[in-house]
Amino acid sequence: MSDSIAYYAGLDIGSAFTKAALVDRGRMIAFEIFASGGNYKETARQALEAALSDAGINFGKLSGIVVTGVGADSAPFPAQQISDISCQAKGCRRLYPSARTVIDIGGQFTRAARLSPQGKIADFLISEKCAAGSGRFLQIIARILNIGLDEIGPLSLKSRAPVEFSTNCAVFAESETISRIAEGALTEDILAGVHRAMASKVSMLVKRIKMEPEVVLTGGGGEDSGLVRAVGKALGVAVLVPEKPRLTAAFGAACLAEEE
Repeated sequence: MSDSIAYYAGLDIGSAFTKAALVDRGRMIAFEIFASGGNYKETARQALEAALSDAGINFGKLSGIVVTGVGADSAPFPAQQISDISCQAKGCRRLYPSARTVIDIGGQFTRAARLSPQGKIADFLISEKCAAGSGRFLQIIARILNIGLDEIGPLSLKSRAPVEFSTNCAVFAESETISRIAEGALTEDILAGVHRAMASKVSMLVKRIKMEPEVVLTGGGGEDSGLVRAVGKALGVAVLVPEKPRLTAAFGAACLAEEE
């Protein structure tokens, strides 16, 4: 590799996962995803070191770093901080230049942003602190059903009679799920019902920012095929999902570092 090449790093230090991405001329050359655990600082260091190792370069080769996410203040190295929704917007626009709406379904919150034709944030909302509007809801249901998170999407797509939940509150939905299990409801029908309930909350948030296509769904929620389908149906549009939906904010952060 030529010494004239400049590398840039982006870190998205989230409540559940920490993501690191390296770019060279707008192209992602390496990435890592680590469970955040209880020590954001140490996890961020490990994630960046692992990504650098994957790319075969050392820390001294980096020309800039941008950090984002709830743990951005914990970064163990000098870095610029930029809001996660700005990083999401940048990452999504790099992947989908026609993107006008970004939905980020994370472990604690769902964020929705409408972008201007130039890719700037035109409007933005974040869900209230309720598990039913985030990936936390799926974690709760997976625990009750004794299944892995990666099983939720494929199972829900097999549903023929989705369960109707009478509440949008995760606490009450947990009790309702247990009742439906006792009644003999199939796992796939419960999951499809959960997806419908989540999609309803997500769509209300997105419609408040006056959604425009194309719509991109990112975050851990993007890895759940059943949830993606439910959100698209609730919004009445085709939803685009990046190949690695957890990485868009880290990728966007690295792209912003490069632009700076």
